[in-house]
Amino acid sequence: MNDEQIQTQLAQENLKLASFNKRAIAFMLDDMIISLIFAVIFWDKFKTLLDPEDLVLFINSLFVYILLVKTIYQTVFIAMYGQTLGKMVMKIRVINREYFDQPSYLEALQRGIVRALSEVVFYVGFVWANFTPLRQTWHDKAAKTLVVDV
Repeated sequence: MNDEQIQTQLAQENLKLASFNKRAIAFMLDDMIISLIFAVIFWDKFKTLLDPEDLVLFINSLFVYILLVKTIYQTVFIAMYGQTLGKMVMKIRVINREYFDQPSYLEALQRGIVRALSEVVFYVGFVWANFTPLRQTWHDKAAKTLVVDV
């Protein structure tokens, strides 16, 4: 289906694409959850870091682990519920653009990996959504998903 056909199908299904603002707030909420998890896990280490430079160096040393946890978090929640916790709060969810149901585990994994890569390249993949008719980010395009209001 092309973009126009999908928009027509969305209207017939009474589905509305999620706004950029809702998606951005959901993103921030999910990032706060991941940050909280890491803060709890490494609390003892954080308490010993007195110099801000040491704190930055320590957080940077966790970069790969943070991306891995974000990818797992996104994959599991999107595959199981079609939503992360942030998306639940914002009342939006991810659907497959072809059959309008929640993505499979493979689609959710693909979406999670490309999402992490998009973060690494200065969030360009997220900004991309502002320039597409279906508001698709790079990770949405890769996994053939859309984000809609619940």
